[in-house]
Order: sequence, then structure tokens, then C-alpha cells
Amino acid sequence: MYPCRVLFICTGNSARSILSEATLNHLGKGRFEAFSAGSQPTGRVNPYAIEELKALGISTDGLSSKSWDRFTDEGAPPLDIVITVCDNAANETCPVLFGDFVKSHWGLPDPAAAHGEGALIEAFRKAHTLIIYRITALLKLPVETMSRDELQHALDHIDTLTDDDEENA
Repeated sequence: MYPCRVLFICTGNSARSILSEATLNHLGKGRFEAFSAGSQPTGRVNPYAIEELKALGISTDGLSSKSWDRFTDEGAPPLDIVITVCDNAANETCPVLFGDFVKSHWGLPDPAAAHGEGALIEAFRKAHTLIIYRITALLKLPVETMSRDELQHALDHIDTLTDDDEENA
């Protein structure tokens, strides 16, 4: 399982899953390969997501809003982990993808739902901060030597981490 291939999925694939893909590729260089997709992709990456990534020096090259179909088609890269990042607390429908990989859910409020320039910038910064904490926790896992059950348990625990839990991440 090297690199460990992770797919982040959400409904629109324009904000949270994009932030997650770019951040894991940036921080997990070589050890992880991240992708993102949506069940109903918007067809465009949210400009606030792009600005948030650029502000932290994270590459936005190649990011696009795309359908998860490309990960179920013949010749798609094999996946080790699939993580949904939609917000169950807001009754948002989370996509379900079937396959031979470990699945987990890391709920995140949709920053694109904020209203007003300042609120949008703050919502994207806050969502990305939480994504960074969770990805940092993922990077600390010995995924190469973990059993599927151990990995499942660890990934599910990461969903409970908040940016207030930095010392536990």
C-alpha cells in the first residue's frame, strides 16, 4: 500500500474534498496520493478554496471538480481509502461508493454555505484548518503496517478531532 491512495468525496467536489485532496498531496508527498470527486460535481472549483490553498503555498495545479465515475471505471487507480467529507449534521446527503477499500466519514460543514465575503473567507479558513489537523493525524498513522480493522478504527477516530484537539491530532 505505497503510496496509499485516498479519495475524498463529497456531493459537489468544489470545496471540502478539493481542500482535502490538495492538502494531503502537499503534506503526504510520495507516501500518499490523494484524489477528490463528487456524486454531483459542480464542474468548477470554488475560488475561495483556491485562494485558501494558495495562501498556504499549496499547489492548485490540476485541481478540478469531477465525477466519482472516473474512480469506478475500468483502468481507474486502485483506492486504499475513501473518505466522505460532507456534513451529516446539516442533513447533507453523503455519497456512497462501493469497493474494496477502507471507508470513513470526516464530517465538515460546507464553507461555501456562508454568506458575505468576510464570512466566506473565514469559513474556508476554518474548514481548511480542521482538514489540516485531520490530515496531520492521518500522516502520523503507520498505514503501511496497519490491518484493515486498525486503519478503519483510526480513520473513524480522526473524524472526532477538532481544531481544538491539536495536541491529540
